[in-house]
Amino acid sequence: MSGQSWGLTVPLTGVPLPAHAELLRALPGWGYTDVWSSEVAGTDAFTPLALAAAWEPRLRLGTAIVPVFTRGPALIAQSAAALAAAAPGRFTLGLGASSPAVVEQWNGIGFEQPFRRTRDVLRFTRAALDGEKVTADFDTFSTSGFRLEQPPDERVPILLAALRPQLLALAGREADGAILNWLAAGDVPTCLEAVGNPAADIVARIFVCPTEDAGYARALGRRMISSYLTVQAYARFHRWLGRGPALERMWELWREGDRKGATQAVPDEVVDELVLHGSPMSCREQVLDYVRAGVRTPVLALLPTPELTDAASLAGVLAALGPAAAAVMKPAEPTPPRTTPVAQTLPAGTA
Repeated sequence: MSGQSWGLTVPLTGVPLPAHAELLRALPGWGYTDVWSSEVAGTDAFTPLALAAAWEPRLRLGTAIVPVFTRGPALIAQSAAALAAAAPGRFTLGLGASSPAVVEQWNGIGFEQPFRRTRDVLRFTRAALDGEKVTADFDTFSTSGFRLEQPPDERVPILLAALRPQLLALAGREADGAILNWLAAGDVPTCLEAVGNPAADIVARIFVCPTEDAGYARALGRRMISSYLTVQAYARFHRWLGRGPALERMWELWREGDRKGATQAVPDEVVDELVLHGSPMSCREQVLDYVRAGVRTPVLALLPTPELTDAASLAGVLAALGPAAAAVMKPAEPTPPRTTPVAQTLPAGTA
């Protein structure tokens, strides 16, 4: 796997931001090349990456994703330009529509015309980051006379989070690629066909639950699937992928208000496709199925497990999941952080 891009979603669940410093410094030794943030109900998308830029200068940084509704277009461009200056040549901006829950229910902003808003913010941000003065009437907003005071010296790649053909095609046509989420390795070719651009960068967030307790992993996976895949955009995505018959009962019970029943209705085979579980080595091999299918950068989203009891176990699992572990015939001991051990900065039970 020499030269293979390999990412990790940060921040890790339950780990305080300051405690990430030593883990991030250890990641390149374990074979990781990237860290990608998320923005739901925890940290914002930019702060963890700004810290990562200072802590470990070897890592590529990416947002997955910055919602196009919750910040103004000019502010998105400013934040992206600042992070690109902090990590020259190492930052990728990921944009996406997010969801009605995040945009409307939590931020009080109308979730209207998500495709057009995503397209418009992409076009504005591309022009602004390229140093242009932007005056334009887009379908979803107008802007007059904005120009970055200090545009990035190097071109900033922009990727789009995309779930269905129209956005996937936009990602291949006008962006530098696509960010995929909540899909199986077998779904990747369908998405790539919709992107329609062999040169496009393809990043995929992959949920990894490194435990051999299949019952635990499936129970956690069912809860996550019933929470996420009942969102309209994800439901449409999985119908398009052909998973409708397997999930129809879950959607029906969810609409009726039976959350427990909906969770129990998720079939084992769907969980096993969408949430990788098994030993860390087995999970690493399953991630490679996505790479073989055409994903350029798999980004692991590490889920909590009974085995993740302290900082040492967390470091060991991350090391075993990394590409460097595959370069030896037997699992290697985790590479220790360069300074104070992470275990001294993390509370017991952190996962």
